[in-house]
Amino acid sequence: MKVTRSRPYHKDDNAPVEQKNWMWPRQWLGYGRLEDPKLVEPINRIYREIGEPLQNFFLPCMKLVEKKRVGARWKRKHDAPQTAYQRLLKLGVLSPRKKRQMRDRFESLDPFALHQQLEKALRRVLAHALEVKSDLKTAA
Repeated sequence: MKVTRSRPYHKDDNAPVEQKNWMWPRQWLGYGRLEDPKLVEPINRIYREIGEPLQNFFLPCMKLVEKKRVGARWKRKHDAPQTAYQRLLKLGVLSPRKKRQMRDRFESLDPFALHQQLEKALRRVLAHALEVKSDLKTAA
C-alpha cells in the first residue's frame, strides 16, 4: 500500500486540514517532515503541557463578530483581543469552584517560563529529528 498525503487529481486536498499555514505547528516545528514515530509523544506533550496553557492564558486573539458585503468588498468587524481564558470567564458558564481553579492555574503560570520551556523542548525534538535524518542519509 502506498501512503500519500492527498488524493490524486485533488491538488488542494490538504487545504481544509491546514487552514492557516503559519499556525503553531508550522511556527514551532517548521515545514520539514519529522519521520521518526518516537517524536509523536514528545510533540503531543509539548502541545498539551506547554502550548495549550501559553495559548489559552496569555495569547489574545480577535474573533470575527460580523462580516457583510459592501459593494464589491467584504466588511469585517472583530471584537477586542482576548485570551481564551478571558472569554470563558466572560461567558459565565463556570461554577465558582471551577472559576477558582482556573484563576489559581492562571496565577501559577509564568508566560516567560513557559516560553523558555517551549524553546528548550523544541530544541530537543528538532535536534533528535536532525539526528535521525542524518542517520538515514548515512545508511542510504
